[in-house]
Amino acid sequence: MPQAPAGQQPAEELLAALLTQRQTILPKRLGAPGPDAHQLHAILQAASHAPDHGQLLPWRFVLVPLSARAALGQAFVQALLERDAQANAEEQARAREKALRAPVLLLATVDERADDEEHAQVPVPERILSAGCAVQGLLLAATALGYGSALTSGKALQSAALRTLFALPPHERALCFVSIGNVLSRKPPRERPAASQYTALLVPGQGTQPLDLTTGSIPP
Repeated sequence: MPQAPAGQQPAEELLAALLTQRQTILPKRLGAPGPDAHQLHAILQAASHAPDHGQLLPWRFVLVPLSARAALGQAFVQALLERDAQANAEEQARAREKALRAPVLLLATVDERADDEEHAQVPVPERILSAGCAVQGLLLAATALGYGSALTSGKALQSAALRTLFALPPHERALCFVSIGNVLSRKPPRERPAASQYTALLVPGQGTQPLDLTTGSIPP
C-alpha cells in the first residue's frame, strides 16, 4: 500500500486494525468486563452515522440489562415451545441459557410501517439496509475499543413471546441481537474473500466484467 500523506497515517492504522481484528466472537466466548456506560454510549453513538434516507431513524436498539435476562430466557423457552411443544427439559435449558451470555446485549429492530406518506417514500429494504449499517457501526466501534461482538438471530425473533416481552408494535420487526463483551477466547481468523470475488465493472452493452483493482489503477 502506498505511504499515506502526512496526517493520514493514524487513519490508515485504524483501518488496518479494523480490517484485521473485526471478527465474530460467539456470545459464549464473551465475558466480563463489558463496556462501561461511557463506552457503550460511544458504541451506540457510532450507529448514528448510518445512511438514513429521509432521516426517518427507522431502527433502534434496546438494551437488555442483566436484570431482564431471566425474562428474556423465559421468552426464548416460550418461543421454542411455540415451534415444538414437545421440546424436552434439556432443550429448554439451552434456549434459556442463550439469554445469559454476553455482558452487553442489544436487540436491533427496524420500523416497517408504510401507513403514512413520509415512511411510504422510503422502501422497507432501504430501511433494513440503514439498520444494517447502524449495526456495523456498533460492531466497528466495539472493535476499536477492544471488545468482541457478534450478531445472533433465529426463529425466536419473530415469536409472540419475544414480541410481547419487548412490547413491539405491529410495524416493528426484530432483526437481530448484538452481543458485546470481553473476548475470553477466539477462533483463528477466517480467510476473508478477496474484493474481486464480490465486485464487478459495468461495461455498457456487455453487462458486467470482473473488476481487479490490485493492478493499482481504476478503469477509466
